[in-house]
Amino acid sequence: MLRSLSVFPLALALATALAAEGTAQVKVQTESIKPSQPPAAAPPEASQAPGATGTVPAKKPTDAARSAPRDSAPPPEVIFDVSRLPEPVKRTREKVLAAARSGDLNQVAAVMRSMSALPIFSLNDDKDPIPFWKANYPDSDGVEVLSILIGILESGFVHVDKDTPQDMYVWPYFARMQIKNLSSTQKVELFRFVTGADFKDMLDFGAYNFYRLGISPDGTWQYFVAGD
Repeated sequence: MLRSLSVFPLALALATALAAEGTAQVKVQTESIKPSQPPAAAPPEASQAPGATGTVPAKKPTDAARSAPRDSAPPPEVIFDVSRLPEPVKRTREKVLAAARSGDLNQVAAVMRSMSALPIFSLNDDKDPIPFWKANYPDSDGVEVLSILIGILESGFVHVDKDTPQDMYVWPYFARMQIKNLSSTQKVELFRFVTGADFKDMLDFGAYNFYRLGISPDGTWQYFVAGD
């Protein structure tokens, strides 16, 4: 009886040790196994989310509508002879001029709407050019923009980005020239539709940033917009 009692504690201790060892092994094994999960996708950058800032305009000028030329780019040929325009471009120019000379904003807007897509006229999310022009030139009920349009289309122009998707005839030619390098004669031409204060602002800005107009070789009126 005494022998049996002395063996029992030893067996009990051994069983306890084995159980503890088994428990430790399970624990180690469990900790070493990691579930296979696909890596979490990185959250999109805020700048990539549409409308993240709440101020993204619905319509922006294309690269062809940008005014600031590169310093290293050679100045384009300035053209005054409208007979050098392709016939589709010439016809569109004449339609726009006739509408502007009528003094009726609706006629100019009608020419715009006759295009396959409405020409860009604002850097913001404006849908109708007439309220936009009236808001910008309230003293003349918008009509002042027509005189600007005429002055621009009667000035010299340039043919830029030839044989590319951005191929364009652009008025006035100042839009594709270094504004700081204009000659005295060119400044006089510029002052037909901008003021001296406008010109000073352009020098500070580093480029022409008043109205410009673009017509693609097929005669599509692409834009009539100010800014850069």
